[in-house]
Amino acid sequence: MKTCKICKEIKPLEAFYKMSQMRDGHRNDCKACNLAAKAARYRADPEPTKARVRKWQAENREKVLDWRRDYAASGRKGENGRRYHLKKKYGLTVEQYDEMLLAQGGGCAICGRPPRPDIALYVDHDHATGQVRGLSCFRCNNALGDFNDDPALLASAAAYLDGHDPEVQELTSMVKARARSLVSVGPSTLI
Repeated sequence: MKTCKICKEIKPLEAFYKMSQMRDGHRNDCKACNLAAKAARYRADPEPTKARVRKWQAENREKVLDWRRDYAASGRKGENGRRYHLKKKYGLTVEQYDEMLLAQGGGCAICGRPPRPDIALYVDHDHATGQVRGLSCFRCNNALGDFNDDPALLASAAAYLDGHDPEVQELTSMVKARARSLVSVGPSTLI
């Protein structure tokens, strides 16, 4: 048994990392406190850790490539990877994603294009708040990003198209109506 110098709890030696320089062969801080301190240092300044990882990967290129090949062949990336990505990045479950897709009529929230069999629709979100707005295809998602999610800039682009191509006017008015309906619905009702 040993007392952690950080949390002051008495814990078994298995709760401490080994360290040969110490009298009892274990660090003075428990694993939980050690990991919490590492996480705090990373949050404060992630660059040293990232640089160390990049250096290790460069020095161990074959190991990295072998691991990536094994990971790709294992099939772990598939559905579990999708579940993990949606939950971690957007706080969504696959079921919530599917409900959003169904609520949007099975296609992109902007153009209505259905997802391709090999590529799902993107989760469109406000980059400032992280709030999920809906699902969009690659083109529409990139267009929103290219226009910095600025409604005035999008309206200006629509006006530009209206003034230069009469055949586009019907499509433009349809897009404007869809954009107005999305704005009036609000992002919180899409989830």
